[in-house]
Amino acid sequence: MPDKLRIVFMGTPGFAVESLKALIDSGQNVIAVITAPDKPAGRGKQMQSSPVKNFAIQSGVKTILQPLNLKSPEFIEELKSLRADLQLVVAFRMLPEVVWTMPRKGTVNLHASLLPDYRGAAPINWAIINGEKETGVTTFFIEKEIDTGKIIYREKVPIGPDKTAGELHDELMIAGANLLVKTVEAITNETCPAVPQEEYRKDSRLHPAPKIFKENCQIKWENKASKIHDFIRGLSPYPASWTEMTDGNTITSMKIFKSGIELADHDHETGTMLTDNNQYMKVAVKDGYIHILRLQVAGKKQLDIKEFLRGFKKADRYKIR
Repeated sequence: MPDKLRIVFMGTPGFAVESLKALIDSGQNVIAVITAPDKPAGRGKQMQSSPVKNFAIQSGVKTILQPLNLKSPEFIEELKSLRADLQLVVAFRMLPEVVWTMPRKGTVNLHASLLPDYRGAAPINWAIINGEKETGVTTFFIEKEIDTGKIIYREKVPIGPDKTAGELHDELMIAGANLLVKTVEAITNETCPAVPQEEYRKDSRLHPAPKIFKENCQIKWENKASKIHDFIRGLSPYPASWTEMTDGNTITSMKIFKSGIELADHDHETGTMLTDNNQYMKVAVKDGYIHILRLQVAGKKQLDIKEFLRGFKKADRYKIR
């Protein structure tokens, strides 16, 4: 039986915690964790550690590094001193070449899409926004160009018609953790495939998955109902789609977290609000209506539509824009 590899794990958010947990639970030799520096957060601006750091401490990982600069000579020397056989990257920063080329077995990244499609920072969001019926997770060897290295394994995950980015995130988090353990076992046993991404390419057009900013999250009500619904669920719960309601000079901004589709012919102007002020609130679009099922008015808490309508009377006076 081959010796266990000396593994350095790199990650920061909750998505990466599941992978670190799976590696430790499966008995892999995680000798160190690299994560983001502590930073102030919350109303009191108290220093908070990343989810990965917190889990690593709880799990008894002895070496935890939090470099500000991944290219600093001090960090590079510390990393070299660990004598890692393999580095694993899950939801971390872009690595300089001196870092990802260091281990003798290379550096593996877990990506939340079926590469080569949806390369970039927000693959989960964009897969839903674009109306995909399936996505998945991929492990691959890091190379110079981002998300382009040779593929080790991929696993498909279906996307239901109402699944949100948050729900898909959690499914991919678990699928990815299991795939990463499988990947480490294959590398350890020297049975690891390494397939150029071009061999997985279905057509000439690949979908990008760039970072999403708030200014790009405003709902375009002139689109078809299905496209609007996909946009809302693809941004839920974060960063969240948003729109504005107007009543004369009054403008109310709100985020929408959950929606439904009603396809129908109608004579209403796009953006017309229809509600019984009790059970439902829907917006007229070109091929039907978008039902608003969960929302948050600026400065208020998130509410289901029935809760919202109990406190927000005469919603039928408003128009969406």
